[in-house]
Amino acid sequence: MEEVVKLAANYGFPMVVAGYLLVRLEPVIRDLQKSISLLTVVVARQGGVDYEDARMLVEGGKF
Repeated sequence: MEEVVKLAANYGFPMVVAGYLLVRLEPVIRDLQKSISLLTVVVARQGGVDYEDARMLVEGGKF
């Protein structure tokens, strides 16, 4: 707890809060990224589009 108080005194409250939130929310962001990737595959298959073709479209490539 002492370290947190030192950090807040030295770097400011907003920076400490931003760092704390980044550490706490990183696993949630990774889970969301996995879910979005899975949904991309599902939607591409339901639409009759090959996943690789859909990935190329998203990346700006041509197929």
